[in-house]
Amino acid sequence: MSDFVLHNYFRSSTSVRVRAALNLKGLSYDYVALSLLKGEQASPEHLELNPQGLVPTLEVGDLVLTQSPAILEWMDETYPEPRLLPTDPAERAAVRAFCAVIACEIHPLQNLRVLQYLGAEYDQDQSGKDAWCQRWIGDGLATCEALLAKRPATRFAFGDQPGMAEVYLVPQMFSALRFKVDTSAMPRLNAIFAACEALPEFAAAHPSKQPDAE
Repeated sequence: MSDFVLHNYFRSSTSVRVRAALNLKGLSYDYVALSLLKGEQASPEHLELNPQGLVPTLEVGDLVLTQSPAILEWMDETYPEPRLLPTDPAERAAVRAFCAVIACEIHPLQNLRVLQYLGAEYDQDQSGKDAWCQRWIGDGLATCEALLAKRPATRFAFGDQPGMAEVYLVPQMFSALRFKVDTSAMPRLNAIFAACEALPEFAAAHPSKQPDAE
C-alpha cells in the first residue's frame, strides 16, 4: 500500500490536477474512486474524511488534505523537487494569478453541482449547459492566453519545465474540449497543452486512463 491515498473521480478536473502533480513529483498513490454521478462523495465514510463531501481528498498517513490548491501547495512545500512553483516571489505571484483564473473564475461555474442545478432549477438541457460552459470557460481561458501573451515565449507557461500552471491548465483544456469551446484564438495555451499531452506524467493523469473511467 502506498503512503498516499487519493480519493477522486476520473473526470473531476481538480482530481486531474492532483494526479498530475503526484506524477510530476514521482509520488505513487493508491486510487480510490468516488462516483460523483452516484453521490458516493457524500457517503458517511467520505464525509468523515472530507466534511465538504467533495473530491479530491488526499490521505498521507494520519494527515487528511482537502481542496486541490491546498493539496498542491502542501505537496510542493513537502516534496520540493521538482518544483511546481518558481523560487522568485514575483514569478510565484504570476503563476498563482494564472492558476487563480482557472480555480476561481472558471472551475466553480462549470463543475458538476452547478450544471446539475442549471438542469434541475432552470430546466437547461445539455445544449444550454454547453452554452453556459462555453461562455465561462472561453472567457477564462482567453484571460489566461492574454496573461501569457505578455511574457516571452517558452515551451511551457512560465519556463521550459511544466509546473503549477500546467497542473491547472491541462484539466481545464480537457473541459474545453468536452464542452466544445473554441480555443482557436489561443495559440499559447494550445501549444502548452500539446507539450503536456506528450509527457507521461500528464498522459497517466488523463480521465480516460483511470480505473473508473466511463
